[in-house]
Amino acid sequence: MTAVIEPSWTQEYITTNGVKLHYVTQGEGPLMLMLHGFPEFWYSWRYQIPEFAKYFKVVALDLRGYNDSDKPKKKSAYVMDEFIKDIEGVIKGLGYDKCVVVGHDWGGAIAWNFAYAHPEMLEQLIILNLPHPAKFSQGLRTPQQLMRSSYIFFFQLPWLPELFIKSSNYAAVEKALKGMAVDKNTFTQLDIDTYKNAAAKNGALTAMLNYYRNVFQQRIFKTNWGILEVPTLMIWGEDDTALGKELTYGTEAYVKNFQIKYISKCSHWVQQEKPDLVNQYMQDFLML
Repeated sequence: MTAVIEPSWTQEYITTNGVKLHYVTQGEGPLMLMLHGFPEFWYSWRYQIPEFAKYFKVVALDLRGYNDSDKPKKKSAYVMDEFIKDIEGVIKGLGYDKCVVVGHDWGGAIAWNFAYAHPEMLEQLIILNLPHPAKFSQGLRTPQQLMRSSYIFFFQLPWLPELFIKSSNYAAVEKALKGMAVDKNTFTQLDIDTYKNAAAKNGALTAMLNYYRNVFQQRIFKTNWGILEVPTLMIWGEDDTALGKELTYGTEAYVKNFQIKYISKCSHWVQQEKPDLVNQYMQDFLML
């Protein structure tokens, strides 16, 4: 399967919460908002956009700091309260009261937090390879997850992570994507170059890393998570080297209406590595 930029996709901008955010959109109808992770951008949803544009107005956002969205210079601009306000503003700015939110990795973290902050604005929630915040917090107290998450501590350093990622023509981006993938054909050279080009945009790398530099202020260790009322689907690539499968166990204690679908022989990059299966599970959950 090759990554094709569809001519029917439109690139647009929306200003919300003091930042101008870039997004790609296709389709009409109810809103489906897609939130990417690190070190990606809207492009990580390239296999989902045309499929769900049959039923929705699909909006695949570049999160603040990424690709063609604004990149505030202050580290304090990259905290969960700001991300939540961004998403609220995008939904309302597009003329909607509610939507389906789909989030992967950092986009999943934002989606979880947004669902707790504004459950009334969500029809359904779909999370890919990012545990419930309470489960992630528990996981970070175990040696095995601390080892898996060791890169987070490296990212706390000033300027050195930027130098490391930039070195050898952004080799670290390719290693993160291709290196973690089970199927090494998941990412073409075009895909890798596309991700590298986005990371190389002025100010992007530091902005992307600032998500991690504020990680201990991102509500990870909040203790009073209630029961989420929003119907939620979790899709999990079982061979995720960054996040252990055990982080998914017991999620149903925090979500009233919860489904989980595991995908074997699949990495953290689940929607890109197994797009057909991910799309099918999403369609089944949404009853399309």
